[in-house]
Amino acid sequence: MAARQSRMLPLGTPAPDFSLPDTEGKIWTLSDFTAPKGLLVAFICNHCPYVKHILDGFVEFAHEYGAKGLDIIAINANDATAHPDDSPQHMARIAKAKGFTFPYLYDETQRTALAYEAICTPDFFLFDSEHFLFYRGRFDASTPGNIKPVTGIELRTAVEALISGKRVEHQNASIGCSIKWKSGNAPDWA
Repeated sequence: MAARQSRMLPLGTPAPDFSLPDTEGKIWTLSDFTAPKGLLVAFICNHCPYVKHILDGFVEFAHEYGAKGLDIIAINANDATAHPDDSPQHMARIAKAKGFTFPYLYDETQRTALAYEAICTPDFFLFDSEHFLFYRGRFDASTPGNIKPVTGIELRTAVEALISGKRVEHQNASIGCSIKWKSGNAPDWA
């Protein structure tokens, strides 16, 4: 299993806008997310073993921090033609089975993944309430095949720092499967 690391977009970068459908066809844009504590954008997919490894922990995290005033969205940008498990139909099935409390959006054109410079799944981007990048990186140090528990400690620490007006001292790149780019869409940095 070849893993990729996130690009580590510069802190302070404004969140790129998007217009993406969720699993029920509703269109969401950046302006729909106005929570007082900020916005978490998670690039995930259905088939990646790295995502599967943390998914239950991430759903629990989203339930907990959504109740504390953080907007959370997940975006799947994988080419569903080449990877049918990542189709919108399978996204809807996963969202229902896992009890997602957040929109699961499909980036069919992959323009949103390009704008965020997302490289891997999972890849997390935490923005403040004005949508400036505060944290980018991993959920925690747990990956498939290691014995570290899935806690979300690094992302939890970042959200707690954001809520309390502190800085995050250290940020580690996410690691996971590469975004599955459509032919001709892969940027030179991916």
